[in-house]
Amino acid sequence: MRYSYFVSSILLCTLLTSCSKKQSDEIQPTKGTITESVYASGVIKAENQYTVYSTVSGVLQKSLVVVGQPITQGEQLFQIDSDKAALNTENARLAYQLSQEDNRYIQDKIADMETKVQVAKDKLALDQSVYNRNKNIKQYNVISEVDYEKVELSYKNSKSNYESALKQLSQLKAQLKNDQNRNNINLKINEKSQSDFTIKSAFSGELFDILVKDGTVITPQTPIAIIGKKNAYLLELDVDENDMVRVALGQKVVVTLDSYKGKVFDATVDKIYPIMDERSRTFKIEAHFVNTPPKLYPNLTAEANIVISTKKEVLTIPKSYLIDNQYVLVNNDEKRKVTIGLSDYQNAEILSGLQVGETIYKPK
Repeated sequence: MRYSYFVSSILLCTLLTSCSKKQSDEIQPTKGTITESVYASGVIKAENQYTVYSTVSGVLQKSLVVVGQPITQGEQLFQIDSDKAALNTENARLAYQLSQEDNRYIQDKIADMETKVQVAKDKLALDQSVYNRNKNIKQYNVISEVDYEKVELSYKNSKSNYESALKQLSQLKAQLKNDQNRNNINLKINEKSQSDFTIKSAFSGELFDILVKDGTVITPQTPIAIIGKKNAYLLELDVDENDMVRVALGQKVVVTLDSYKGKVFDATVDKIYPIMDERSRTFKIEAHFVNTPPKLYPNLTAEANIVISTKKEVLTIPKSYLIDNQYVLVNNDEKRKVTIGLSDYQNAEILSGLQVGETIYKPK
């Protein structure tokens, strides 16, 4: 008797479980709102956030700022050992000063040559006048052929001497200009090279972090510090290449942060980088918060859904009830073709093939 009751209890329990399972696997399409979105993940960034690098190699001699300090554009941040650069600059300055004395010598030569040019010009004018007069009277046989040739030769020599003097004057002036420019440029290059050993801020903002210590050997590939705009943040998100064609400027973004569990924040897509990262096969986009969380920090992780489209009062079913994304089960095992529209992570819109009130079954 006791055994029979125990068996009956097991059978009843099995039947109840089976009925419960059957009922849970049977549903009817419902009308509601469905939102299609694209998943993205990324981090919080400060406005104008950038990593500071050096353009030269050397030993970091001294940090001139501290973490958390407000920074103004052009402010000196770090000093790199620049003894060699300072010596090069001093040598260039000495060379420039010596060149100024050489230039004064050239200027004296230019003055002398200008005088020679003027003398040659005056003589040319005189010999040309004599030549023209003798040329006019030659037809009357007033002057012998020999005397005429002497006058003509004298004129040609004067012309040649004047042109030669002009050419020498031009060369001296060009030499003076080139020497001045060359030494001046060389000095400026060395002064610029020396200034590169003092790292300055490209933007105003806040110093978030210093990544190296004094005495560290750095190169142009060494990240030194991170600076960004204080209390102004944006979302930097990565979107898979398969979804990127559906993302556009101005779309709504629903954001969740690990730092604010259970809360959702709205943002808007306002920048799309038009090139794919070949390593991750993703595109980078930027979005700004519509309702900014009360407190944020750079590099906080974020997950987001970019809203592509939304429909209200549409017929929907769970995606788990679809077979091959185009069939559903009716009458327990009968496959019926349906046409789907929008879909999210859980539900799919049914455009045709099902009506409200019909029962469908979950595939096994």
